[in-house]
Amino acid sequence: MNRLFIAPAILMASLVSAQDRPTKLNSATSKAPANSAWQTIKPYFTPPPEWQGKTGPYSSPLKFSDGTTAKTSADWKRRRAEILSEWEGLLGKWPPLITEPKVEILESKRRENFTQLRVRFLWTPHEKTTGYLLMPDGDGPHPAVVTVFYDPETAIGIGNPNRDFALQLVRRGFVALSIGTTEASAARTYALYYPGIEDAKVAPLSMLGCAAANAWHVLASRPEVDATRIGIVGHSFGGKWAMFASCLFDKFACAAWSDPGIVFDEARGSVNYWEPWYLGYHPKPWRKRGLITEENPARGLYPELTADGRDLHELHALMAPRPFLVSGGSEDGPHRWEPLNHSIEINRILGHKNRVAMTNRPDHSPTDDSNEVIYSFFEHFLKRSQR
Repeated sequence: MNRLFIAPAILMASLVSAQDRPTKLNSATSKAPANSAWQTIKPYFTPPPEWQGKTGPYSSPLKFSDGTTAKTSADWKRRRAEILSEWEGLLGKWPPLITEPKVEILESKRRENFTQLRVRFLWTPHEKTTGYLLMPDGDGPHPAVVTVFYDPETAIGIGNPNRDFALQLVRRGFVALSIGTTEASAARTYALYYPGIEDAKVAPLSMLGCAAANAWHVLASRPEVDATRIGIVGHSFGGKWAMFASCLFDKFACAAWSDPGIVFDEARGSVNYWEPWYLGYHPKPWRKRGLITEENPARGLYPELTADGRDLHELHALMAPRPFLVSGGSEDGPHRWEPLNHSIEINRILGHKNRVAMTNRPDHSPTDDSNEVIYSFFEHFLKRSQR
């Protein structure tokens, strides 16, 4: 596969070095047959030569809080528990998960080679959501994927193109559960606030992860689903959501994050973890939306995290040895291999290769080619016939 053609970067290209420009996806991937899933994704587990081994300014997740370093799998088990405990303390503790969900079926509709169910269930202890459960023909048990976005309709094919992850995956034999923050997006509050928006005790982005964990239980409770083969995917806002969900909830078998901005980057207006609906929550009135300035500083948890030198690569580390794919665009160029190389090193200690992958495209929006890699990724890691 050819991954060496360098495409021009978007937005102020004259200020971006050639090394930071995304490598173009091979257009042949969109024509690859299903049984070649591994050949489709294989090239993307290796950083380009200029980024191999580079770890940038990111502190090693292998280093314990006492300054010692994890060197064995047993060490990593303890260090992982330490990272998870620290981040749970910072983000706020999730309420108890809803492990025996009650799912209402509001509508059943036949489409193509699958059944579409409009469903409603509790995704927080006191809030219900409405989404879509897409069920392929056949008894199963099938692999499954949770899809997350601003609304549940886009992923089932009603909305912007190349964001229809649920539709494309059910066509490939996956059960897909599409969920989204429809009401919050309409109110421009976007996320979930627990116990309420006036006094949230859990960082909103983390609470979205909790809701996705409850969605996992909805899928796992279905007899048509193999609970050991459930992944999660989202784009942009959904990419952030999928990343936090999969990192903080280890029952997701694998994950694909489409151009969320996988680490903090205060020069990028779309990598905006400082906003109140992500990690910068504070009681209203909220800060004016936009980049951090002296006149409009970040508030809440976000500035505490950066002051302590923390970054999201610590959360990525919690995925090991579960595989994940960064479907990078304008916000996640090849330079993001620096934080990802830390996860590669952890997987090396655990005795695993080919657990961390990244594709790159010049623009934020997904493409046919970038999405084909996502689908092949899930086929390889979640379908028994592909492993």
